[in-house]
Amino acid sequence: MSHYFYDPATGHGLPHDPFKAIVAPRLIGWISSRDTAGTLNLAPYSFFGAFASFPAIIGFCSEGRKDSVANIEATGEFVWNLATKPLAEQMNRSSAPVPPHVDEFELAGLTPAPGRNVAVPHVAESPAALECKLLQVVRLHAIDGTPMDNYLSLGQVVGVHINEAYLKDGLFDTHAAQPIMRAGYRADYAEIGDMFQMFRPTA
Repeated sequence: MSHYFYDPATGHGLPHDPFKAIVAPRLIGWISSRDTAGTLNLAPYSFFGAFASFPAIIGFCSEGRKDSVANIEATGEFVWNLATKPLAEQMNRSSAPVPPHVDEFELAGLTPAPGRNVAVPHVAESPAALECKLLQVVRLHAIDGTPMDNYLSLGQVVGVHINEAYLKDGLFDTHAAQPIMRAGYRADYAEIGDMFQMFRPTA
């Protein structure tokens, strides 16, 4: 079996960097925040994940110290919104490089629904949203200690919104919600196809 190997320090030698295509699909960090003046911000991030469940902790990483990071550091709050196939165009529109005073909810034609435990609204049209309180913003460093222009924001979930249409027998119906994910290169996205169950061994 033949394998292509490259050392990232010397370059991949391919037409495009395969890293993001290999680490895929990745759930989208569709983050809403508010600045200290009250202006709303909504932006998608392709580096997002869940890191703990008791208590629940999620995080997203921004390449560059963008408005979301600045807002979250200033207010200590943010909300993650589930990006779905029906909301794909609006999610993409919210990624436009606009000035900080522009409200991406308005830009994308989305409804800001009030938070319960945070002052940040969530996307009313989304099937689910997680209200978060900031734990820390970590500036990442390379192996040699060089600071990178990448900022990991970690938050503890303090409130959960679920559209009841997606609750079936007390379970959130992930397949029906149609989450979309980053999958590959700049314009590549994926949606959930067939799902299967596999339980952990007991011994």
